[in-house]
Amino acid sequence: MRKPNVYLTGPLPSECMLRLESESNLVVNTLGRDLSKTELVDAVSNADGLICFLSDTIDADVLAANPDLKIVANYAVGYNNIDIDAASRLGIAVTNTPDVLTDTTADLAWALMFAISRRIAEGDRLVRSGQWKGWAPLQLLGLDITGATLGIIGMGRIGRAVAERAKAFRMEVVYWNRTRLDAGTEEMLGVKYAEIDEVLSNSDFVSLHLALSPETEHLIDAEKIAKMRSSAYLINTARGLIIDEKALVKALQNNEIAGAGLDVFEKEPNIEPELLGMDNVVLTPHLGSGTVATRTMMGSMVVENCLAACAGKRPKNLLNPVAESLRDS
Repeated sequence: MRKPNVYLTGPLPSECMLRLESESNLVVNTLGRDLSKTELVDAVSNADGLICFLSDTIDADVLAANPDLKIVANYAVGYNNIDIDAASRLGIAVTNTPDVLTDTTADLAWALMFAISRRIAEGDRLVRSGQWKGWAPLQLLGLDITGATLGIIGMGRIGRAVAERAKAFRMEVVYWNRTRLDAGTEEMLGVKYAEIDEVLSNSDFVSLHLALSPETEHLIDAEKIAKMRSSAYLINTARGLIIDEKALVKALQNNEIAGAGLDVFEKEPNIEPELLGMDNVVLTPHLGSGTVATRTMMGSMVVENCLAACAGKRPKNLLNPVAESLRDS
């Protein structure tokens, strides 16, 4: 049986690469940057399977470049970088990598909460600069997490994992979700439901855990930020476009909120320049799933999805089942 032709838009963890090299005719983008649209079209033209990242724009033109393309396997939970409707019309399967990064991303949300509220990055810079003169009673005072109120916007898997961790810090947790959880789940997690404006106005920390959609793009805009306490912190490990970054910059400059911890950005990898010079902001380069174990599990999942579809099997994490019926017709 012929090995499938697989194009990979960037390297994966070593054990995933070894399997692809063994079970497919693998071509890898080694340029160290995202491919242009023209380059993606060329890459797809001879591929049975495409493995791509969230930073790759897989639009209708790219998908239509090869009538024999069987799958686009996205190395991410989100898939707003792929034209799902076009893929479905063309009978191309689309998959993602759900579940495996829940705990890792929840951990990073907590890391950002601690880093910004206890001024960890500021303290690190102070010590490294050689300007630290020793302990002082009013030096870099922050906000306690223990006993504070945590607001969670979006109560999917990651939002729930963040809520579970809040119990250890005796926090009051309020949340908003498009669909309210059932009473038993709320009791188990120790959370209370409220409308989004109430969550924003009553929380010391607001952590975002929403999928990106037309409804959630710029959900946190100037009006929503104005609902927050001036002493509150905004945390985003979800998608950058959920926050209107210019509105956030203005709010931070005007001390409308105390600070922000951001792992994702509106126009990645570009960031609003003003954020870079602010001491009351902690910035990380999209590290939500950034552990060896998690990235390897994601890689194993994306490889399994790709090879299954190339072999004519249903991939485990299929996002568009309609593609199956179209390809079979």
